[in-house]
Amino acid sequence: MILSQLTRWRLRAVRPAKITATLALIVASLAFGARSFAADQCTPFGDPPAQVNHGFFASWFAAHNPICFGGRVLGPWKDSEGSDHYACIYEPEQVSRDNPLPLIVFLHGSIATADSIKLTGLVGEIDKADLGGKKHGFILLAPEGRYATHYYPGADSNAMGWDNWYRQLSPSGDVTVAGTAYKENVDAATVDHFIQDEIATGEVDQSRIYLTGWSNGAAMALLYALNRQSIAAAAVYSAPDPFSALNDPCPQTPVPRAPTSNAQVQIFNPRIALMHVRNSCDIGGICPNGNTFALQMRSIGVSLDDVILDPDGKPVSACDDSCGTSPLAAGEVGTSGTWRGIAHHLRWPSASNAQMFEFMKQHPLPPAGK
Repeated sequence: MILSQLTRWRLRAVRPAKITATLALIVASLAFGARSFAADQCTPFGDPPAQVNHGFFASWFAAHNPICFGGRVLGPWKDSEGSDHYACIYEPEQVSRDNPLPLIVFLHGSIATADSIKLTGLVGEIDKADLGGKKHGFILLAPEGRYATHYYPGADSNAMGWDNWYRQLSPSGDVTVAGTAYKENVDAATVDHFIQDEIATGEVDQSRIYLTGWSNGAAMALLYALNRQSIAAAAVYSAPDPFSALNDPCPQTPVPRAPTSNAQVQIFNPRIALMHVRNSCDIGGICPNGNTFALQMRSIGVSLDDVILDPDGKPVSACDDSCGTSPLAAGEVGTSGTWRGIAHHLRWPSASNAQMFEFMKQHPLPPAGK
């Protein structure tokens, strides 16, 4: 979603004029609200695939693969549409084929890059956290998304991030429906690729592969985990509902079986364990949208730990209505709740990292055959 994290380190390398232009676009997006979209022709998988953008900001991001401070850069890997993709990998010293470790995959927010992982505190835990492996520690993988179209307000309608609106995430790859071929979601294929590359090293405990993410990346992490049986669990922060939020002209209802119309979409991993950490007052009024997602998951039998935090990071039982009440996250712009929600959204809940780790530890894949 919008404004998750402008990467501090990249901004240091950009002329002040470029920074000013970026901030101006962000302010404009907040001041004028949602971009107006004509309803697209909906597909059996929701919206058509996102379009890769070209222009000043798109070119700037495309020309700068992640820096991966303290880690290594993976890639480039070229997707089916010809775009190059990179990822950051962070590994503790104790990782080896003799000591495979859990793998956590982090998906960054929109208007951000893979380097924004440094704002979460996760990198500092790679040699400490207990995720249930034979030893403490885990491998941390942060793929980077594309600069493409989003169904978000203002400047975030064209930005770095992930396409959670085209929901063709079939584990079998490309599929044909009623004589029409539908390619696999390109961003899902990117995550597939980097995960498989890490598995191929022999250093990953394949019973403990987890997803996390921030905002738009959290929405993509939820959608991905709900469709990949190789994922043990997902614990994310501040996700818009990946099936229906904000400006999406083609919302869908997730179902654990073949859909009966384009208004439904099948998920292929309904046994997944999910945790959603979110704010009672959040950007765009997305807290009540999180309630919608929770109802969707529980109605189809998906296990969900729903954690709502107040401004002090303490658990509460309900959303703050002053920050929006729309189940589609149509929060008002210009109210005090708007600015409070933005401030909360831009802050990763580091105090909840231990809770997320414990949730992951408690939810490995079951032994084969069970």
